[in-house]
Amino acid sequence: MTELDRLSDLVAAARRAGADAADAILVDNTSLSVTRRLGKIEQLERAEGFDLGLRVFVGRRQAIVSSTDPDPKGFAALAERAVAMAKVVPEDPYGGLPDRFDPPRDAAPLDLFDIIEPSAEDLIARAALAEDAALAVKGVTNSEGADAGWGRVRIALAMSNGFAGAFSCTSHSLSCTALAGEGTGMERDYEYSSVVHLSDLEDPATIGRKAAEKAVARLNPTRPKTARIPVVFDTRVSSSLLGHLLSAINGASVARGTSFLREHLGKPVLAKGLTVRDDPTRVRGLRSRPFDGEGMAGQARALVDDGVLTTWILDWRSARQLGMQSTGHASRGTGGPPGPAPSNLWLEPGTLTPAELMADIAEGLYVTDLIGMGVNGVTGDYSRGAAGFMIRGGALAEAVSEITIAGNLKDIFLNMTPANDLVFRRGTDAPTIRIEGLTLAGA
Repeated sequence: MTELDRLSDLVAAARRAGADAADAILVDNTSLSVTRRLGKIEQLERAEGFDLGLRVFVGRRQAIVSSTDPDPKGFAALAERAVAMAKVVPEDPYGGLPDRFDPPRDAAPLDLFDIIEPSAEDLIARAALAEDAALAVKGVTNSEGADAGWGRVRIALAMSNGFAGAFSCTSHSLSCTALAGEGTGMERDYEYSSVVHLSDLEDPATIGRKAAEKAVARLNPTRPKTARIPVVFDTRVSSSLLGHLLSAINGASVARGTSFLREHLGKPVLAKGLTVRDDPTRVRGLRSRPFDGEGMAGQARALVDDGVLTTWILDWRSARQLGMQSTGHASRGTGGPPGPAPSNLWLEPGTLTPAELMADIAEGLYVTDLIGMGVNGVTGDYSRGAAGFMIRGGALAEAVSEITIAGNLKDIFLNMTPANDLVFRRGTDAPTIRIEGLTLAGA
C-alpha cells in the first residue's frame, strides 16, 4: 500500500464517520546526527518517525487528530474520534478545505532528493575535519563542538476534494562553534552549512576555520558610546529583517489587525528599487516544494517590487478573512491546521560590494549578532541587543558588545541599501544591508 493509498483510506474513513470534508497528511522521516567535541563523540543519534494527521470538517466545525500508527485497521476509530471532537467545537466561518487546488506538480525538476545517505563514520569524519580546523587557529582555546547531520523526509497529502500528492526531500548539514580567549574574556562564534545535496555542502575545514577566526576577532570587545549612526547588518543577521517583514505581511496577522503594515498593500514599504522574492520552485531550495499544505502549487513572485508591497502571504483561511485568494503559502504539520508561511525568500542584491557599501561611513556599527526579540509587530518599534564591530573610516575596527540598536521598522525598511553578496544559505536570505540612522545604545 502506498502512502497515498493509506491517506485516501483514512479520508474515506472520515467521510464514513460523518465528516462533510477531510484531509490527511503523512510525514515519514529519517535522520542521522553526530556531535563531536574536543576529539570525542558526545552524541550519535539515528531517528525514524512516522506521523499521520487527520483534519475533519462537520459543517464549519473542525477537529484534528494525529497518530504514529500506520496500520489502516485503526483508521475507523481515529476518524470517529475526530468527527466526535468536531461536533462539539465552535464553528469557524473561515474554515474549510481549499476553494480550489492545483494538480500536484512533478517534484523531479526541483531536485530536492539526494540519493547519497551518509554513514555514521562519514558524519564523524566531517565533524572531525571541522573541529580540528577550528582548534588549529591561533587564539582558539576551546570548542563547543561540531555537529554533522543528514535527513530524509517523505510528505504526502490527500483531501476529500480530490487532491493527492507526495514528494521526498533530503538535507545535509554541518556546523562548528569555537571559543577564543581565557576566563571571563572568552568569546564564541560559529559557522554552518545546510543544503539539500551533499555536493553543495561547504568544505568542513573551511567551516571550522571560519568559526574560529570569527571567535578570535571578537576578543576584547568594548562598549561604544550611545549615538545615532549608520548600521550595517552582516549576511548572518540581515535575513532577520526579512523575517520581520514577513511577520508584518502574514495574512493571519493582517486579518487580526496586528500588523504595522496592515494598511500598506500596494504602497511603498521598502526603499525604491528594492525587491523581495519568494519562490517555492527554486532548484535545490531548502524550502522548495511541489505543492503547499493545502495542495496549491505556488509560484515565484515578487512580494515587494521596486519597494511596493504587492501581496500578503496567504493560506485559504486568511485569504477568506481578507476576501482574497490563497497565494499558495500554506504550511502545516500533522498536529495542527495550515497557516501562512513563506517558501524560499530573499532580498535581491544591490550593486555595491560590502566594502563599498560602508566606505563613506566615518563612524558606524557592523552587526554580526542579534540578541532577544524586542520587536513590536503592531507598531513596528524595534530594539534588539547586538554585537559586532565598529566601522571607522569606512573599515571594520574594534569588536563591540553589550549594546542595543533601536528604531522603527517602517523607517528601517525605507532606509535599507543592500550589497551585492547574496548567497542562498538558509531559506530566508539577504545580502549585507546598510541602514541609515539607527540609535546605538551603549555606554
